[in-house]
Amino acid sequence: MMENFKNKVAVVTGGASGIGRSLVKELLAEGAKVVVADVEQSALDRVVDEFADAGDIMGVRTDVADSASVNALADRVYDTHDVCHLVFNNAGVAAPSANIWETTENDWKWVHGVNVQGVMHGIQAFVPRMIAGGEAGHVINTSSGDGGISALPYQSVYASSKAAVSCLSECLAAQLESEGTSLGASVFYPSGGLLDTGIWTTDRNRPKELAREKPYEPIPTVEDFKVAAKAAGMELQFQDLDELARFCLQGVLENRFVIMIGIEEAEATLTERAQRIGRGELPIDQASIPQL
Repeated sequence: MMENFKNKVAVVTGGASGIGRSLVKELLAEGAKVVVADVEQSALDRVVDEFADAGDIMGVRTDVADSASVNALADRVYDTHDVCHLVFNNAGVAAPSANIWETTENDWKWVHGVNVQGVMHGIQAFVPRMIAGGEAGHVINTSSGDGGISALPYQSVYASSKAAVSCLSECLAAQLESEGTSLGASVFYPSGGLLDTGIWTTDRNRPKELAREKPYEPIPTVEDFKVAAKAAGMELQFQDLDELARFCLQGVLENRFVIMIGIEEAEATLTERAQRIGRGELPIDQASIPQL
């Protein structure tokens, strides 16, 4: 269990924007040495330049869906620092909303390749070396309440990937403990309100070879939601990402497995789902499902 982050070496995937950028910022503020991994080179360069005076920071272009790329990231980290204490498997993407039978093979290949295999690649590249090093460490996997807590029916591709991350994280934490390692693991649920992150414009990094095979309505952006809310006379509540990152880091120090703002609401949701399952019913409340 860690007491602080001073001089700890931390890797943050998807670290060039959104929640990842805020994790980088707050880790540096706590004295950590941060390696930022991201597939988007221009954004990676910007965040390294932005925080160059804030502490020890290094950027490594990484495609988490590619095991060789993640292994190269781990090699770079250990060649530079000879140790790694924290791995934030944070990179994530999303596909358009659609009925499952209207999704495409490439939707599944891309989203699960980044969101699920990306986490697995991070674990396989770093955890064996971290165990061998013998120092206290932690792996933090970013999931989502949409899938990790309750299915979001029209986001089946994304939600199922995040459900997988939650299950994978639970298995990892149990294994690290049962094997008597000095490592812990957490599942991080970004929460507290709407999040203004790059997930809204995720198509910008979608590989050409995994382009969607048929036309689709683009994923609404944050600005689209703001305009729609204003027209309806509503004010959207956004969660401050730096505050969210600080909450996550505090959860790591407290060795919490589930790191989530408003976890009590998740408990209520899961209790209702468990009761429906116990009655042999569909856990999803059909009345709460917005129609496409």
